[in-house]
Amino acid sequence: MSDALVKEDRFWTYKDYREWDLKEGERYELIYGVSYAMSAPSAYHQSILVALAANFYNFLQGKPCKVYPAPFDVRLFYNEDESDDTVVQPDLTVICDEKKRGPEGCRGAPDLVVEILSPSNTVMEMDRKISLYQKAGVREYWVVSPEEKVIHVHCFQEGKLAFRVYNAGDTALSDILPGLEIPLGPVFAE
Repeated sequence: MSDALVKEDRFWTYKDYREWDLKEGERYELIYGVSYAMSAPSAYHQSILVALAANFYNFLQGKPCKVYPAPFDVRLFYNEDESDDTVVQPDLTVICDEKKRGPEGCRGAPDLVVEILSPSNTVMEMDRKISLYQKAGVREYWVVSPEEKVIHVHCFQEGKLAFRVYNAGDTALSDILPGLEIPLGPVFAE
């Protein structure tokens, strides 16, 4: 996400977003009706994504929750008439409620979101998403910093925010997925 608008300066809805004629590899997010370009991730970013996705995927086998890697549309404030104005594409999305899984992506707040920082999504921009995800009802939000080799885990419980930090030598845990343990050494291996 960047602060530069990529479409004309106007209010967009999911219906508009769905009708855009995008070139191969183009990706956008809509946040409260404002469109933002997303640049292609680095090889290291993708390596971290694959390692995390594999851990989530293996852990969730046989369980009701499913993990989806980007690009995957998450319509945080879903409206059936497509008037919703916020569509994000987290690097990983975990959805436990089967009714929220639509053919186009997630309809409503997923249970867990993972965002991996890159030059196009700075720490400050990810911090802005904390309130967005909390307001939408996301239960857990992971921000991964490849440069610092750290994961910041934000847990939204009963309207409060709990916060944990995991470093490269740690094992990351999830409050909402008891038993999930991800050793971070291999995740951050270059």
